[in-house]
Amino acid sequence: MSAGQDLLSVDFEIFGNVQGVCFRMYTEQEGVRLGVVGWVKNTPGGTVVGTVQGPADSVEEMKVWLSKEGSPSSRITRASFTNQRNIDKLEISGFKTRF
Repeated sequence: MSAGQDLLSVDFEIFGNVQGVCFRMYTEQEGVRLGVVGWVKNTPGGTVVGTVQGPADSVEEMKVWLSKEGSPSSRITRASFTNQRNIDKLEISGFKTRF
């Protein structure tokens, strides 16, 4: 990360047909591709939750991907983004699937 670059952190929850469709794997791949860090996991309620951190423009791009694209077989009905805040440094390393 270059000095002076705005870093963002945001939590997400994705609703729809997002479990059993490789959503977490694709989310991890997209996070790596965009150069953001974070984590993703399934919930007992059938949603997918996680956190994304990184340069503001990349985090915004990831939010669009999470709310509109997802994995090829997923059907996203709603995306909720909460706790968005500026951060001084990344609090997570890498992009991982949690269980």
